[in-house]
Amino acid sequence: MKPILRWILMGLLVLIVVATGIGLWQREKVTRLMAVNSLFSESRIVGNFIAMNTMFEQAEMPLADVTPNRLETGNPMDLPAGFADWTDERSVTAVIVVKDGIIRHESYPLTADGEDDPASSLRISWSVAKSYLSTLMGVLHDDGTIPDLDAPVTQYAPSLAGSAYDGASIRDVLQMSSGVTFNEDYLDFWSDINKMGRVLALGKSMDGFAAGLTETYAPSGENWQYVSIDTHVIGMVIRGATGRNVPDLLNEKVLTPLRMGHAPYYLTDGYGVAFVLGGLNITTHDYALFGHMIANGGISFGTRIVSEDWVVESTTPSANTAEGEFKYGYQWWIPEDASEGQFMGRGIYGQYIYIDRPRGVVVAVNGADRAFREDGVSEQNVDMFRQLAESFD
Repeated sequence: MKPILRWILMGLLVLIVVATGIGLWQREKVTRLMAVNSLFSESRIVGNFIAMNTMFEQAEMPLADVTPNRLETGNPMDLPAGFADWTDERSVTAVIVVKDGIIRHESYPLTADGEDDPASSLRISWSVAKSYLSTLMGVLHDDGTIPDLDAPVTQYAPSLAGSAYDGASIRDVLQMSSGVTFNEDYLDFWSDINKMGRVLALGKSMDGFAAGLTETYAPSGENWQYVSIDTHVIGMVIRGATGRNVPDLLNEKVLTPLRMGHAPYYLTDGYGVAFVLGGLNITTHDYALFGHMIANGGISFGTRIVSEDWVVESTTPSANTAEGEFKYGYQWWIPEDASEGQFMGRGIYGQYIYIDRPRGVVVAVNGADRAFREDGVSEQNVDMFRQLAESFD
C-alpha cells in the first residue's frame, strides 16, 4: 500500500473514531432534545407528564424521616352536573377537592399505560411551580433575608447587569412586569419559551439564557405581560441572597414543614440550577396539601410556613393587567371577576391549584389537555372550580 493511501485511511479511521466518540458523548443530549420535541404528542403526553425524570436532569428532594401529613377523606361530595364531561373534554388526569382540610372527592380519570397507582404518581407542575416559588420568596421576605421587594434584581443577581433586566425590581418580576421582550407562544418552534426548553434539554445554562436577553418592550414596572423567564430571575435573586440552591431551600422552608407523602423532584439545567418556572414534580394529593396550607393562611397542620400577610399580599391582584383579563399578584392568578380570597396557581396543559379561602375549598387538578390554549378553556375550568366550591354552600 502506498504511503499516501495509508495516511488517508488512517485519517479516515481517526475521524470515524472521533465521530463515534462525539456521537456517544452527545447521545444523551440528542435523546433529551428528541424527548422535548415529542413531549406533548397525543400518544405520549399522559405518560410523559409522570416520567419527566426519565427525560431531563433533576434534583432529588428527599423527605424528612417523619410521619407525613395526609388530608383525611370524608363523605363524598355531590359533583356538579357535567363534571364527568368536563374531565373527559379537558383530559384531566387527576382531581382532588378539599373542603376544610377534608378530601371530599379524589379521582384519576385519565391514566398512562402501566400506571398502577396514580395516587403515587409524581406529576409535572408546569407553572403551578411559580406559586411555590412565590411562597419561598415570602418566607425569605418574612425572615428579613430579602427585606425590600423594590430592590433591583441586580443587587442579588449581578450577572443580569447590562441585560434587559437591568433596572427591574424584585416586585416587577414577581408581578410579571419586567418589560422584557419574551415570546411565550408554545406553538411557535422558534419562540423564546421553546428556545428555553431546548436550553434545558441540552443541559445548557438557564442563567446564561436570562442574562442574554437584551430587548425590552416597556419600562420595568409599567405593563404586565406573562413571561416565564421572570420567574427564573426570581430564582436567581433567591440564590444570590442566600448562597443556596432553590431545591434545598424550598425543601427546607416549605416542603419539609408540609410533611408531604412522596419525595418530589425539580427538573434542572445542565448546571444543576432548578427549572423554577415549571419543574416541580409532586403527587396530586401533595399539591392539594400545599393549597390547603395557603387557604389556611400559611399554616399546615398547626405549623406556620409563611405569614398570613404574605398570603394576602401575594394573592391580591396588584399587577397592571388589562381590563377584562385574568388578574395577577405575585406569581398567583386571580380570575377577573373573583371575590376576595379566590385565586389559583395555573400551569399549561391543565395544571391548577384553585383556592377559595372564604369557603375553605381547594381544588387540585392535573391534566394533559392539548387544547388548553383554545378560546374559552380557561374560563370553562374556572367555572367548574367555582361550581365545585359553591356546591358546599
